[in-house]
This record gives sequence, C-alpha cells and structure tokens, in this order.
Amino acid sequence: MDIRYPIGKYNYAGISSSAQKSEWINDISQLPMKLHEAIEGLSEDQLDIAYREGGWTIRQVIHHLADSHMNSYTRFKLALTEDTPTIKPYYEDRWAELEDSLRTDVKISILLLEALHHRWAILLRSMEEVDYLRQFYHPESQKKVSLDENLGFYAWHGKHHIAHITTLRDKLVI
Repeated sequence: MDIRYPIGKYNYAGISSSAQKSEWINDISQLPMKLHEAIEGLSEDQLDIAYREGGWTIRQVIHHLADSHMNSYTRFKLALTEDTPTIKPYYEDRWAELEDSLRTDVKISILLLEALHHRWAILLRSMEEVDYLRQFYHPESQKKVSLDENLGFYAWHGKHHIAHITTLRDKLVI
C-alpha cells in the first residue's frame, strides 16, 4: 500500500449514476462524524504527529479538510450560478503551514466541517441531474471540471484523509 494514497488514487470514471451521486453525498454528509470518530481518544501530542515522513500532522490534515472543502463548496456555488467560472486555485501546502493550521484546536475545524457539510449536503440534494453537468474551469490543471466529477473527488478526498488518520492511529498507543 502506498501510504500517500491509503485508499488508492481518485479515478473519475465518467458521468455517475443517481445512485452513485447519492452515495457520494452521504459520504460528504458523514465526513464530520467519521473525522470525529477517527481522532477520538488521541492526545494533543498525538495530533501533532505526521501521518507519514514528510507529510502533514493529523492536526494539519484536519484543518486542510476544512480549508479544502470550503473551497470546493464555493466552487459548487460558483458553477451553479455562473457559466463555467474560472476558479481561484490556492497553495494548500502553504495554507497548512500557517499558524491556524499548526496550532488551532482541531475541534474548531470539525465544527466548521459539521456546519459546512450540513449546508453542502442540502445544496447537493437539491440539485437536478443536469446541474451536475455544470462546470468550472481550473486554471492550474487547465481543464473544465464538472460538478459530477468534483462531487466524486470530494467524497474520495474526505475518505482519503480519514484513512491517513486511521492508518496512523492504528500504529499509536492510545
């Protein structure tokens, strides 16, 4: 297993079925609870252990989830209200080195994710099939990304980082 991708890399297979979208929306909806379960019982010191050599600490991963998912939620809203908007990429590695990612209590980002994912799930469940075909332009990859693809990616993204945490957690003495 490649510890960088404990559940494998994301692979978008093309336009998803309604059942697949429903599963992905449930994954998004359940992420805050799964994250809370993944860190239950970990000490503050353990939250500051990197999940792999050269990787982020559990604390940074949790704050990254909040940062990344806020950006994705905004991208959904932009794509639903504009014609193929160009999104603003950000340097996630630099964000992870800012003080709020290094020192802030992880409960703050988990609370943020609970509220964000609650609203995001409401938005996702309100969308029609045709809405998932709407796109935004990502200047970094220089490609158009459909909301269908982005939904799948962020369902995967949450599970991907939960697996980073649980893989490390399984190695720690709690």
